Amino acid sequence: MVEKRLLVYGGRGGGGPIMGDLWALKGLIEEENETPGWTQLKLPGQAPSSRCGHTVTSGGHYLLMFGGHGTGGWLSRYDIYYNDCVVLDRVSVQWKRLPTSNEPPPARAYHSITYIGSRYLLFGGFDGKTTFGDLWWLVPEEDPIAKRLQTSPPRNVTEKTDVAMKNDALQSAVKESVMKGSIVSELQKKLEISVSLSSPELQIIEELEDTEFLELASRLIVESIAGTERISHRQAAEVVRDHWRKSMPQSIPLKELSPLLRDYQRLITRQHRGKVGSNFQSMASDFSGKEAYRFYHITKASQLRMDDIPKLLAEYKRLRSD
Repeated sequence: MVEKRLLVYGGRGGGGPIMGDLWALKGLIEEENETPGWTQLKLPGQAPSSRCGHTVTSGGHYLLMFGGHGTGGWLSRYDIYYNDCVVLDRVSVQWKRLPTSNEPPPARAYHSITYIGSRYLLFGGFDGKTTFGDLWWLVPEEDPIAKRLQTSPPRNVTEKTDVAMKNDALQSAVKESVMKGSIVSELQKKLEISVSLSSPELQIIEELEDTEFLELASRLIVESIAGTERISHRQAAEVVRDHWRKSMPQSIPLKELSPLLRDYQRLITRQHRGKVGSNFQSMASDFSGKEAYRFYHITKASQLRMDDIPKLLAEYKRLRSD
């Protein structure tokens, strides 16, 4: 609400599209004797991208927009969370980007921002995986809070030290694992897969702990099985695997790549556990050296290139047929 007008920007429209339009509703004040009505505003400047879950906060002659949730557009449809500051300058009546002197809060949506004096106070939010409970001030350069922050130790110095310590501990753990001949290190040696010791340790997640895998199973079951028939977790997993077995690379949504990669790694691990120590060599001989299980060591689907998707799906189908 800005004086006599209610402003609305963006949001998720009916049917799912994320909007990037600005509207004003007048006639809310009875004594003004205006007929209520909506007007779409098209302003010059660096307009924000389409989004939902953002905040627009009135402060002085500025309206501050922060954060929100959008997508990569109609071509990719992947989720994006923002941490940009965009202001609507009510004096020049245009959009402007607000530069800040240090690192902004992590990207998020569905947070709150409150204007207090000359300061903005941000709390909480969600980035698709994490629900935040942190507090942040956005303040003018001459504000006492800003001056105090400049004289205090940088926040990320401690974080970088912690990260370095964790990386050292992780490298020691991986080296120890190799020395002991663990299942994963044995697999890497047999298949000649090179893995950097600075990479995060691969965690094999079981189906019942894989939230994205279970959500996909639930959706596919609703689409493929009529009535109220109950099926087991094992049958649900097979529904998902059969779905990927029948899929073409270009038909797999990006949001399915993470559960697909994890299931690929599960299948490899189980196959290895069943054959190591007996005829594992015959299993490995069916593949061509370093080309075998080339995606086993990848920890995140975001590390995959677009041309990796057909290869990953082909290897997955080959595993399913063994």
